[in-house]
Amino acid sequence: MKTITINDETAVGKILNQIEIEVRNETITVRDLIKARIYTEVEAYNQKPDNRFFGLIQPTMIEAILNNSETKQKRQIDAEKQFYIALDAFTKNGFFLLVDNYQPDSLDEEILLTDSTTVSFIKLTPLVGG
Repeated sequence: MKTITINDETAVGKILNQIEIEVRNETITVRDLIKARIYTEVEAYNQKPDNRFFGLIQPTMIEAILNNSETKQKRQIDAEKQFYIALDAFTKNGFFLLVDNYQPDSLDEEILLTDSTTVSFIKLTPLVGG
């Protein structure tokens, strides 16, 4: 097992969030890397008492409203649903990855992981009127 550190970064390189994921093999597809990241952060969120979720893919507006209901009962986030939203966002350029300063562009592209591999997720914000 390898432990990989994943950074959420701004376009100028400022680290906003950092998580660690466990991977089994030396190679992993972009799709499986995204899946490992999503499932790790959703599992961590679902197990903690805090209601705030800082993952790559945010819950929908309805989920957010339901989580802030008067009962303050925290709802569980569906990891599989978040995974498919993340895949869609990747294919529509909602975010991109940098793996050791290389930008993979396909979900099926394989990445070689070493002890020094750095992975960054950079979320893109569409410009209004652009």
